[in-house]
Amino acid sequence: MSRRNRIRKRIRGFSIILMIFLTFSGTRASYGNLVRVQNLEGQWKFSIGEREEWVEKGYDDSDWATIKVPAAWEDEGFNGYNGFASYRKSFTLPASLKGKNLYLILGYVDDVDETYINGHRIGSTGTFPPSYNTAYNAKRIYYIPQEVLNFNGSNLLAVKVYDSYQYGGIVRGEVGIYANPDEVPVEINLQGKWKFKIGDELERSKASYNDKSWGEVFAPAKWEDQGYRDYDGYAWYRKTFYYKGNLDDSKLVLMLGRIDDLDEVFLNGVEIGSTGTFSDRENQRLSTGDEYRAVRGYYFDASLLRKNQYNTIAIRIYDSGGDGGIYEGPVGILTQTDYIKYWRERKSSKR
Repeated sequence: MSRRNRIRKRIRGFSIILMIFLTFSGTRASYGNLVRVQNLEGQWKFSIGEREEWVEKGYDDSDWATIKVPAAWEDEGFNGYNGFASYRKSFTLPASLKGKNLYLILGYVDDVDETYINGHRIGSTGTFPPSYNTAYNAKRIYYIPQEVLNFNGSNLLAVKVYDSYQYGGIVRGEVGIYANPDEVPVEINLQGKWKFKIGDELERSKASYNDKSWGEVFAPAKWEDQGYRDYDGYAWYRKTFYYKGNLDDSKLVLMLGRIDDLDEVFLNGVEIGSTGTFSDRENQRLSTGDEYRAVRGYYFDASLLRKNQYNTIAIRIYDSGGDGGIYEGPVGILTQTDYIKYWRERKSSKR
């Protein structure tokens, strides 16, 4: 591994850190700008093995064991066990959080997880057997789509885990539901599932391109943690969303957070922005610098969006080494007015 990539990985390792503990109606933790609004540490339902119905909200887990989270399951009565296991936790959310961007932080899971809320998969890190890849050292931070949450009653969090050897389970971290009080006010939230395929083909930029056979990844999140470990090179993301035509500002901005390394972005087949320089020559290893650190904000005219229709964003990415993909948010569309206001307020707060 090159010196540059070693430095980059050290920077990434500290990109989301535990900042402070505040005492107010119980312990509240903060990761970067994320503040915990619902503590999920404590006793969880637990069973070794895995079944498809165990992620469903209506499943009866009354006869399951109870163990502490976070903690290695070896320290909770399951010493020597390696393999699949499942966790379940019920929780409620106050109505005041409705409409806010919420995130689940599981901390560190040894080795692989697939995580569901009310039966909906919201994230996964690592790869289950037979194509096993560990992700024991990756922080689990999953965006929670509002439509999967119940603000008028209970919710069910289910986590399927695979451990290959030694310690296993949700082993450490400040586990809970988090919100960002300084979140960018996006009008169209594009975080969550995206279509994804490695390789390069410019036809993929077209809105009419058929991506039904593609796999899925979550954004923001490194693709190495989602089944593409050690992959370097070209890959494409695609997202289709419905636009109601409700944005008044004629100038809009697509925010894509941070991308490793280079990107070209297309909206309904029209290029609206890029970071870094791509080459037209095949099989050329592209030269990259600090593009992975740049926050992407691409201006475009609202006329490019099809009102009361589906629209498609396609992103061509080149990763030269180390981590890859849309690894940090925010990801969404907002008005130019709100975008400028957000950055002015952010600069002002740092003075």
